[in-house]
Amino acid sequence: MNDDFQALLVLSFGGPEGPDEVRPFLENVTRGRGIPPERLDAVQEHYQHFGGVSPINARNRELIEAVRARTDLPVYFGNRNWHPMVEDTVAEMARDGITRALVFATSAYGGYSACRQYHEDIARARKAVGENAPELVKLRHFFDHPAFVAANADAVRAAGLPDGARLVFTAHSVPDSADASAGPPGEGGHRYSKQVTEAARLVAADLGVTDHDVVWQSRSGPPRIPWLGPDIVDHIDALHAEGVPAVTIAPVGFVSDHVEVIWDLDTEARERAEELGMGFARAATAGPDPRFADMVVELMDEHRHDRTPRGLGDVPRAGCGVNGALCAVACCEPPRRPAR
Repeated sequence: MNDDFQALLVLSFGGPEGPDEVRPFLENVTRGRGIPPERLDAVQEHYQHFGGVSPINARNRELIEAVRARTDLPVYFGNRNWHPMVEDTVAEMARDGITRALVFATSAYGGYSACRQYHEDIARARKAVGENAPELVKLRHFFDHPAFVAANADAVRAAGLPDGARLVFTAHSVPDSADASAGPPGEGGHRYSKQVTEAARLVAADLGVTDHDVVWQSRSGPPRIPWLGPDIVDHIDALHAEGVPAVTIAPVGFVSDHVEVIWDLDTEARERAEELGMGFARAATAGPDPRFADMVVELMDEHRHDRTPRGLGDVPRAGCGVNGALCAVACCEPPRRPAR
């Protein structure tokens, strides 16, 4: 029994909530990554199609309300890249007298951007607040949690999977080098892609589907740097060439919709399928499913009430750390930027 946690912090990526916020948000996201300005121009245009508003903050607020209805702890909200910024939220927690809290990061997976950066967010926020900062304990990966798997499977069922349709799972692409360094060095790397592949396998098994694909979306780096592929639109072309009549896309790599999901899948992928005369359906993300909020509370209870962790997969999971400490030494090292 370890019920001395006083709060939960929901820590997420962040997104703009108005046209004037788009460019500074994108500059926060890409700072130090060598992204060419023309790429930012293109992504900024994507956001303007939706009024400059990403749905991610609204979805996170809905999740927070659902978790509040299921726990006796106060629930706070902070982001890495846009308001409410995590530094400001941790300062608020300190002013409220919080000395120890759990942190739910809105990523199911390991890897640098999916996990280690959240540890870095925690450490940076605590440093900004200073000696009064609360102790922050990040919750673990949940890619194979039964509730996450079931929510994704039911989302596919709701979207529809007609005879002849190929089930295609997507996740955010990362540089090959980042995936190669994902996980502890002794594990051989590729923890991110292995966990995504395992989550897809588990969802497909829940659906009774034996033939499915795992592909990637939303790459943003310079063309000279290899990223995980194939890209979803290229894959639709390949499926058409094979004579596949329809696709159902399941964004298992994401816990809620945001502009990249809506643009890459509901706009570009859908339009390409329609151009080719292919049937197209897109499953919802798992976050709005009530079982997702149940899962968050269960992950909290693993620490608060020594609840036994549940998982369906065979791929290692980790992700838990205190005050920004990593799961393991040299775990998920950031990719090295190639010399120009």
